[in-house]
Amino acid sequence: MEWRRHLPALASAAAGINQASDAWDAVSDSFCDQDGWPIDEEGYADGKVKRDAEAWKHAEVFLDHGPEVLAGVRAAADGPDYVEGPISDDLRRLRGIDTTLERAGQLRHEWDQIMALMDASLPGSLKLYQEHAEEHRNSEGWHHAHELSYQGPALVRAAEYLAHRADAEQPSQAERARVALARSTSGAHGVPPASPLAPPASNPPAPGRSR
Repeated sequence: MEWRRHLPALASAAAGINQASDAWDAVSDSFCDQDGWPIDEEGYADGKVKRDAEAWKHAEVFLDHGPEVLAGVRAAADGPDYVEGPISDDLRRLRGIDTTLERAGQLRHEWDQIMALMDASLPGSLKLYQEHAEEHRNSEGWHHAHELSYQGPALVRAAEYLAHRADAEQPSQAERARVALARSTSGAHGVPPASPLAPPASNPPAPGRSR
């Protein structure tokens, strides 16, 4: 279960996305009137840019570590886990995470291509264009990060449960192996050793003829 080593990073990323969202929700109303329309458009826009940038940073952690953990969870989960039990709801929440990760991955791939083109054609103005490109990427990525704010914690919870269950099963498996070994050993001791074969009798000398 090598995938369990990614869990701390995913747990931190999931918390980071939610923190970015909560921080923005806490101040967004202060930029708007009673009807929800921005009255401080510059402050409102800057706040969203900050939220999107922070959320995308954590979304990329899911791109780096999420697929391996997701594959491990699906390999370790049993059929009954999807029907009932502690992680059944979390496993159902993961049905759409493939699409989320795929689309976020496409967005990052497009970003890499844009940066490569800019680096080749606009070396002197790269920084200026890069800032605008980053804002666009982060804005587009907010939707995927928002999805991961629900799907990510579900993935972490399911993975932690399955990892702990595997740890609990290992001692019992080792105990069963020990008992089986003890039985086989004691059974071998109970079988009496085979009696050695008696050596063949030597042929007696033929009686001599009397004269």
